[in-house]
Amino acid sequence: MAVTTHASGWRRTGIWALRLFAILLVAGSLMSTTDFNQWWIRIWDFPRIQILAAMIVTLFALHRFDKAWSPWLPIALIGFATWQFYRVLPYTPLTPTEVARVAEDQTDRTGCFTALTLNVLQDNREYGRTVDLIRQVDPDIILLTETDRAWADAVEPALADYPGRIDRPLDNTYGIMFASRLPMRNASIQDLAQEDTPSVFATLTAGGHDFRMIGLHPRPPVPEQDTEERDAEIVMAAKKAQALSLPVLAIGDFNDVAWSDTTRLFKDLGGFLDPRRGRGTYATFPAGMVWLGWPLDHLFMTEEFLFSEMRVGESVGSDHRPVVARLCLDPERARARNEEAAAPDESDEEEAGKVMEEFEEDTARDAVEGEAG
Repeated sequence: MAVTTHASGWRRTGIWALRLFAILLVAGSLMSTTDFNQWWIRIWDFPRIQILAAMIVTLFALHRFDKAWSPWLPIALIGFATWQFYRVLPYTPLTPTEVARVAEDQTDRTGCFTALTLNVLQDNREYGRTVDLIRQVDPDIILLTETDRAWADAVEPALADYPGRIDRPLDNTYGIMFASRLPMRNASIQDLAQEDTPSVFATLTAGGHDFRMIGLHPRPPVPEQDTEERDAEIVMAAKKAQALSLPVLAIGDFNDVAWSDTTRLFKDLGGFLDPRRGRGTYATFPAGMVWLGWPLDHLFMTEEFLFSEMRVGESVGSDHRPVVARLCLDPERARARNEEAAAPDESDEEEAGKVMEEFEEDTARDAVEGEAG
């Protein structure tokens, strides 16, 4: 009798744990539908695929072991699982692609180049693996983030033959380095929304056509760091792209996922296309579990570009994996073959205005608190 009672107690505990887990999944999903910027809310934007998988497994478990809370808890799970699937659907082969692929025999023509972007992880001291990656890929343009002085010195031999260079090593995990074999001018490193959080801007030339390159690495949502600054930096960069008549390529670790509202706004405001749409998530973080990860490292382009390859490389000791892409700047052919970029509408502009307003309010509040302190 005692054994039966003990087993019954464990069963009740397991059922309650299952219910609480289901409630957590529903609550987290509900929070991620809001516009609140608190870090503990915005982190629910990231693992949508994992949340979707957990909801499906939990639904089966509830069906098997717990009928007491039916149908309301299962209905809530089904509803939010459907919503999570809708958010990640564009990054599956079930939807149309946006950027056309160039035939392999055309990738050596004028106007084609290889891009590499990697968050090296400042505390990662396996410098040789990144140097080997650069030499193996032999890219035409390189963006490295989280580079401190030690990293800058370590990769210098691999970047020595790049005539275009612009770097700002920092020891706060937001150092940045950019190197280009393509002709480069009007290059600068700018702090858009937050001091010592630099972004790269440069005009490059490929195949006789100029384009603007934007490299970003805003700060992530973590304790004591909400997303006002991150979102403002992403919007500011999009506005810079919007104001240009040149083609634009944007790369880097956005510390935001492809399916978030902020990245969607960046895409719409800047007139960007995403080569991952209709193909896959190209998850880059965490490096040790890409199959369980999400896409933090991005490559967006305007409609003048085609591509022949985009892949997530093998781990080189960082918590991110590198992104490698072979792109072709061919405005006439690209516009004929690519999906037309959606123009920003009034709601996009209003959303961007709200992002900037919240950033300015947060900046003013921090200034007051700083003076008080």
